Amino acid sequence: MSVVVFADTRGTKVPKNSLEALTYGRKIAAKEGSTVTLVTFGDAPQDRLAALDADKVVVARAASDADSQQLTRVVADVATKEQAKWIIFSHDDTGKAVAPRVGARLKAGEVAGATTLPNEQGLIKRNVFSGKAQAWVELKTPVKVVSLLPNSMSVEAAQGTATVEEYAGDAGAAKVIVKEVRKAGEGVPLPEAEVVVSAGRGMKGPENWGLVEELAKELHAATACSRPVADMHWRPHHEHVGQTGLAIRPNLYIAIGISGAIQHLAGVNGSKVIVVINNDPEAPFFKAADYGIVGDAFQVLPQLIEAAKKLNAER
Repeated sequence: MSVVVFADTRGTKVPKNSLEALTYGRKIAAKEGSTVTLVTFGDAPQDRLAALDADKVVVARAASDADSQQLTRVVADVATKEQAKWIIFSHDDTGKAVAPRVGARLKAGEVAGATTLPNEQGLIKRNVFSGKAQAWVELKTPVKVVSLLPNSMSVEAAQGTATVEEYAGDAGAAKVIVKEVRKAGEGVPLPEAEVVVSAGRGMKGPENWGLVEELAKELHAATACSRPVADMHWRPHHEHVGQTGLAIRPNLYIAIGISGAIQHLAGVNGSKVIVVINNDPEAPFFKAADYGIVGDAFQVLPQLIEAAKKLNAER
């Protein structure tokens, strides 16, 4: 018996949300006295895979994250062979596409966007109604699928004891072919950022985004935006946070010139501290804020940038 965890191990380091899913799986395995099998894909080096906190790593080198059907076949096949009772994903774009398919294939119940481990009664918490409420869900199926909302769990140090195996099954022919990969840009990856500086239409145009980027640079933060900003092509869509974009849970979220529509709040209300800067004192976002500044962003941002520079110089 094993807990199966799906993780992305590409790039120069394993993404934080994948390590969170692995920690989640390890905690369930420890409670149930079972092992952890990690399923991954791509060409990550052997030593990096062996250093992960799993008992076994199964690598499907030929599978592609662009083809959710391939990944579904691989994960379901490994889970069946390992007699897995639990299959864990991160609730990222790939997890959202693959987890439900694996659940359907294995006739497993699923909790999508879980924020807690199972409690003593076996209940798992997840956000509902755009984050305005929480639901406790019980999975009664023999096989259980969970996708973990990013930033819901602290990553624990890896033990480095994993054995690495090549996936020997048939992932099937890829039906999605990647023609081009466009780089998202430099800086802190948005889903992993501890601090996020986000802005909306209050910035009045893409030509003014330099202030947002400069503040983010001084705070070692990622930049984000509201949906209207992405729709108007002021910023790339991968920076869009909200109900129809990324859901993030940073330690600090700074919202500049964003009114605070419920769809936007749904993607950021897991933030530990929210700071709102808006020249409209009646902006709905102030109701969700821990701190608020009523003022013109073009006057407030230069002062914040100078204050951040001063703090950085004193360190």
